[in-house]
Amino acid sequence: MNTFPPQKFDFKNLFIFEMANNHQGSVEHGLRIIRAMADIAGRHGVRGAIKLQFRELETFIHPAHHESKDNKHIPRFLSTRLSEEEFRTLVEETKRKNLVTIATPFDEASVDKIERLGIEVVKIGSCSAEDWPLLERVAETGKPVICSTGGLTLKRIDKIVSFFQHRGVHFALMHCVAVYPAPNSILHLNQIVVMRIRYPGITIGFSTHEDPSNINAVRIAYAKGARIFEKHVGVATDTITLNAYSATPEQIDAWVSAYQEAVDACGGEGEREISEKEKSDLASLKRGVFARKEVRPGAVIERADVFFAMPWGAGQLSSGDWHEGLVADRAYAPQEAIAGEVAKRGRNVKKDVIYSAVHAVKGMLNEARIPLGHDFSVELSHHYGLEQFGDTGCVIIECVNREYARKLIIQLAGQWNPVHYHKKKDETFCMLTGELEVEIEGRRKVLVPGDTLWVPQGVWHGFGTRTGAIFEEISTANVSNDSFYVDRAIARMGRDERKTYLRNWGRHQFDEFVDAV
Repeated sequence: MNTFPPQKFDFKNLFIFEMANNHQGSVEHGLRIIRAMADIAGRHGVRGAIKLQFRELETFIHPAHHESKDNKHIPRFLSTRLSEEEFRTLVEETKRKNLVTIATPFDEASVDKIERLGIEVVKIGSCSAEDWPLLERVAETGKPVICSTGGLTLKRIDKIVSFFQHRGVHFALMHCVAVYPAPNSILHLNQIVVMRIRYPGITIGFSTHEDPSNINAVRIAYAKGARIFEKHVGVATDTITLNAYSATPEQIDAWVSAYQEAVDACGGEGEREISEKEKSDLASLKRGVFARKEVRPGAVIERADVFFAMPWGAGQLSSGDWHEGLVADRAYAPQEAIAGEVAKRGRNVKKDVIYSAVHAVKGMLNEARIPLGHDFSVELSHHYGLEQFGDTGCVIIECVNREYARKLIIQLAGQWNPVHYHKKKDETFCMLTGELEVEIEGRRKVLVPGDTLWVPQGVWHGFGTRTGAIFEEISTANVSNDSFYVDRAIARMGRDERKTYLRNWGRHQFDEFVDAV
């Protein structure tokens, strides 16, 4: 028997076409809407979904109010009523058109209907986001859930998130402004960023009711990080007029096109790749270094000996690589281009490695939002020499070392810290960011953010990362010469041979320090 858990529903980049009551109580009209949306999703190559709304009207509306017109919604609900079998026809057509089936239940009986019809995803409307009896019943289904948050403060959203997490529900959240239609001035699209930061690991979407001709909102929402998009849809006819927030197929086509433009403009995740065209264009504006007067071979080139001018040529020293103290590789005549080779002569490789590591670590800490005070020390651990630091080692930031110690360990992508043990120190790793592969007593395991690993005294362990990682090391007091390595070549090295210490990131330290390391 296969005991592996089922694969979770992928919420990302899903377009929800909200039919609501725009089927007008007509199955044929509903089918027309489904087919129009399927055509748009197919032409644009996006994941589309049709969303229905279910209410058990006999019990959802109080018996005394069935004839009432005081609440504007009640006559509309009653006039557009469909039977379960009619809804089944719409659901089956949705599946035939390779669209995801979604339904919003407004009462517990409607959740039963969702299960009977085999609908894939449950959508919670903003008005039901704190309807705890309904949410309890939805949680029982085990289906993926998308919950809108219109009208809710963060404190109230926190409670909903906790509710679903405690019940093991796989869910996503939708930023929503429940005003129909919603003008630009109240869209509050920055809320998407707030929610992404506050609820890491949860897909955040955008469900609101702006004017259907507004195609800028979806562009901005995608750029802010929304990955589910929902809009009310319908088809106008000679007898059917759409409301102010429902979009026609033509408007949906423009809406999806705007999304795709935003995807193209925003680019992929992570650091962007610099094209050769961009490099070439910028290089054409660079300044090169030229001799102002005769320069003898072997002479130290002073600032007064050179000038900077465009164009910079291939193989030439650029103004960005210039610094005092370069030594001429040969004789140069006035106005002759200085070769780029001179930058390599006498270059302090150790200083370059240290600078590069410090800049990368600062960037990783900033990205992870891990602040440091002023009272810490920085150590580059390089077990095979500083020149091999890119492959072997880590950066250690010691924050506390008394009866107990607290350190931040930062590894750059591709680094491995060799296997060793401690005689005196007992330590626990607490993962903060990235993915860390740990070898402990010959076995390998992977740590991700939130994981902890206890490493008692005398236990062999090594660790590394392919992508970059930061973890916290909480331990007993740190003492010198308490690391014992499997590799005897490391063991034969003195501690100062495999460690580089920096004061305040090495600021103003290199002139007196780098020559000694």
